[in-house]
Amino acid sequence: MSDHLKRLRAPDSWHIAKKTSTFVAKTAPGPHNANAMPIAVWLRDHMNFARNMKEVKQILGQNDVIINGRPCRDPRMGIGIFDIISLPKIGKHYRILRDKKGRHKTIEITAESAKTRLAKVRNKTIIPGGKVQLNLRFGANVLGDNQYKPGDSVVISLQPEDRFTITDHFPFAVGNMAMVIGGRHSGRIARITAIEKVPGSVPNRVLLADEKAGTTFDTIDAYIYMVGRETPALAEWGIEE
Repeated sequence: MSDHLKRLRAPDSWHIAKKTSTFVAKTAPGPHNANAMPIAVWLRDHMNFARNMKEVKQILGQNDVIINGRPCRDPRMGIGIFDIISLPKIGKHYRILRDKKGRHKTIEITAESAKTRLAKVRNKTIIPGGKVQLNLRFGANVLGDNQYKPGDSVVISLQPEDRFTITDHFPFAVGNMAMVIGGRHSGRIARITAIEKVPGSVPNRVLLADEKAGTTFDTIDAYIYMVGRETPALAEWGIEE
């Protein structure tokens, strides 16, 4: 299988120049999905920390890039929404989000904010010993209990001493705050007013109220990412404009 693809075929969410060269790195299997942006593209095309793939590999080879608390050495590793990227040597920390056009956007955050990560619960399973394992959207698994349900979000620690320990929990429920991460309402943060269960394979509908704009809209549950209870976990996310 090829480890690159033509730039013209790159997902629009990467938001990269399409005609500067013929090929671009392809996302390797792993966290997120095929639309995840390779860390090489982020370093070179988005942040200008490297001029070419050789420099990307040198940076990664020195363990200078930490993703969700672990050093990254694969230039094709995919990064996606709510990933935390730290560059310890220059003291910079970033969160990956999606803007109102569905494009990956890098938000600089503080070192304190980089100690935790928000993650959506995709599923949960029972593992040997009767323990509940939460399967998170970005590919990780953590131990939890039955208070957590698919669609909820959890805040997990990225610190080495308590890595992936759950520190907070935002249920997928009416009255709580959610961020929309896909579709034409991508990037909006609103309060859930109703959840409509749809029989069959059609996605469930979620109705939301944007209290700042004074409007209401709806989307599918797959695009919902819980970000708070009565109020959002952050006053500003960096994608408001």
